[in-house]
Amino acid sequence: MSPAAPPTPSPASPAPRLLDWRVRFGVLALIWGFSFVFIKVGTEGFAPFQVTFGRLLFGTAVLAVALVVKRDRLPRGARVWGHLTVAAFLLNALPFSLFAYAELTIPSTLAGICNATTPLWGMLLSLVALSEDRPTRVRAAGLGIGFVGVLTVLGAWQGFSGVDVTGTALALLASFSYAVGWIYVRRTLSGTGASNLSLAGSQVGLATLQLAIVTPLFTSLPTSVDVLPLLAVIALGALGTGYAMLLQYGVVAEVGPTTAAMVTYFIPVIATAAGVALLDEQLTWNTPVGALIVLTGAALTQSRRKPHPHPVTGNTPTASSVRPTPDGATAFAATVAVTTAADAAATTNAAPPTPVVGNRSAGAERVGTTDGAPCRA
Repeated sequence: MSPAAPPTPSPASPAPRLLDWRVRFGVLALIWGFSFVFIKVGTEGFAPFQVTFGRLLFGTAVLAVALVVKRDRLPRGARVWGHLTVAAFLLNALPFSLFAYAELTIPSTLAGICNATTPLWGMLLSLVALSEDRPTRVRAAGLGIGFVGVLTVLGAWQGFSGVDVTGTALALLASFSYAVGWIYVRRTLSGTGASNLSLAGSQVGLATLQLAIVTPLFTSLPTSVDVLPLLAVIALGALGTGYAMLLQYGVVAEVGPTTAAMVTYFIPVIATAAGVALLDEQLTWNTPVGALIVLTGAALTQSRRKPHPHPVTGNTPTASSVRPTPDGATAFAATVAVTTAADAAATTNAAPPTPVVGNRSAGAERVGTTDGAPCRA
């Protein structure tokens, strides 16, 4: 299905209300930042796979309601559904489960910081998987700086004492999975003709089915259900995986994925503050310092060369212009086709046909990956 023709802007159309998207941006950062606390509390009453299944189930419910309200249709074609199944595993089922298992032994603050490494993994992978996305010196420096930050957070100079190696490795593997998934999506799901909401809802629904199969095989029903862990799982799914995706979808459509991607850098800050304030988690000097170094490196990896002047023959973006938008808990799923570029996230992601959501042109419901200049996770 070809995109609809761009409507002529009306002079009477009201200007975008910047306060509105900024408020939604702040709420989005808070929800995703608190997601790591929700995971921690949820695992106190349920097995990690059960936490992940509940998260996906409630997230799917919210997105399903949104699809019905908007009267949107599900994607068509076996090929699209096959790619969505793989994306659901790499961007939802696997990383969500890994984070849940990781937080059995590591604090939520550390999990939130590990999530911020997704852009670093994304850039590293893009060197191999995306031939058109070559690094500049600044981006290469950002990659090195970011991993120095990881070593600082883990206290490498003292032999990683006090850090659970297995739990930390699982959290880092979850972030790596986001990066792999976003590159996969970038290469396989661009230009499907389906709306971003449709793709996101379908992806999360498929991940729910995957966990529905796995969870009974490795867990048993809890003998009792505590209210607080249950509420945490519901909030994690309905807010962190459902409503947050809708929020990000709106922010990307209004201001573009480049600005929306900045939420990535607020998530570990909020996750750390929430973990310390609500869970009494201990914070040594190297944790916030290392987190700051990680975020600095991640920001540098997202820099791009200024394009050389050349005649404009169309509005088709290049793959290298894609910016990531991870969620630590699931940035991508909300705008699976909008941000599609991991190089982060996460966060996710060649170039789809225009018009696209990112450049705020007509057909905002169509699949796109850039904001016209340049997601997860």
